[in-house]
Amino acid sequence: MFLKRKLLKITLVIISLTLLFFTIKYILILNSSDSLNISNRNNEKLFFNKPEKFPSSTYIKVFKENRFLELYGDNKLIGRLKIGLGRSPIGTKHKEGDNKTPEGKYYICTKNDKTKYTYFMGISYPNIEDAKEGLKNNLINKNDYNVIKKAIENKTLPPWNTALGGAVGIHGGGNKYDWTYGCIAVSNEDIKLLWQYCNYGTTIEIFK
Repeated sequence: MFLKRKLLKITLVIISLTLLFFTIKYILILNSSDSLNISNRNNEKLFFNKPEKFPSSTYIKVFKENRFLELYGDNKLIGRLKIGLGRSPIGTKHKEGDNKTPEGKYYICTKNDKTKYTYFMGISYPNIEDAKEGLKNNLINKNDYNVIKKAIENKTLPPWNTALGGAVGIHGGGNKYDWTYGCIAVSNEDIKLLWQYCNYGTTIEIFK
């Protein structure tokens, strides 16, 4: 009887220690994961001020670390919107399947209003810098590089079927956490707003 009680106590201690281990591990993951907390890092005000006159030109700046984008109309800041990123948010995109959001200067190269994410605005990833890096790392060949380079120079859609990946853009679906395969996600209401103000060729600059 004494032995059974002792074994029971040992078993309970082992179970308690195991639960404690996994609890601590989970807390450490929560604290270390950059993708689980996408609050506005510097507490900048999120807003949209509709301009009196529809802007003749617009561009977007995306700040990955701070999880927001800024919309400019005629060189004036008219909106700051919350975003979510790819599932691996730290670092720039290098290849298909890395779940990273690109960093660099791009433009809107396609628009799709038939998507489950309300609207999709594709960006010109890979750009020439991405292609140079891909060629250097033997992810693409010289012909792939030349095709990408020509597309970017002509402000058209670069190939999305190379090892560098593609089909990256801005779309709806929610901005509560980093859940995409590399796209920039906003709320469904915000993508409707951006859709109105962004056209083919609109510049999108993505920062760390």
